[in-house]
Amino acid sequence: MKHPFLFLVDLFDVNGSLYHFAHLYPQVVYAWFIMGLLIVLGALAAKTITMVPGKMQNLFEVVVDGIENFMVDTIGEEGRWLFPLAASVFLFIFVCNLIGLVPGFFPPTASLNTTAALALVVVVFTHVIGVKYHGAAYVKHFLGPVWWMAPLICPIEIIGHLARILSLSFRLFGNMMGHELVLGILFFLAGAFFAPLPIMALGIFVSFVQAFVFFLLSIIYFSGAMEHAH
Repeated sequence: MKHPFLFLVDLFDVNGSLYHFAHLYPQVVYAWFIMGLLIVLGALAAKTITMVPGKMQNLFEVVVDGIENFMVDTIGEEGRWLFPLAASVFLFIFVCNLIGLVPGFFPPTASLNTTAALALVVVVFTHVIGVKYHGAAYVKHFLGPVWWMAPLICPIEIIGHLARILSLSFRLFGNMMGHELVLGILFFLAGAFFAPLPIMALGIFVSFVQAFVFFLLSIIYFSGAMEHAH
């Protein structure tokens, strides 16, 4: 979807080559902006840690504790070391989704390139976990319960793991791009009558749900890789 005005893209108007890149790949520009924003906020929160927490520290503690406790409740204490990656994925996707509600900003998750990259990170790391916990025996996850079924089970398992990439990327992309299209149409048809406001309010809920679903499926995949093959 082509946006009439993208704030960060227009900042590169002074440089022809950079503007051309930013115009072609706005999702990259906004993804780097969000990564920088999260890094700065995290650094500020870590720098101001005190025994009597302030508002920012309280907010970060609630978010971090909530994500970590949910992970432990879902996949057990063994999954606690996966918290940095899983939490980063959740926060990045959530902020990417939310930023699309701000006029002049483009949600990177409305681009299939971004969602596919995130899905690849999760799926590849799933197999890294499997090899870390089981070594060469991790291949048993793909061979089935009995050896003579391996020729049938192995292709099905491989297809299933590849399908995870499609499932994660297309679900997030489809929902966020659909939301962007609906907002664009409403702004064009009835923007002066504040018609998009209900959809924007609903967008906050959708942004959280989509980030949570991606996060939940990710930790389930991680948990499956840690388990022994049956």
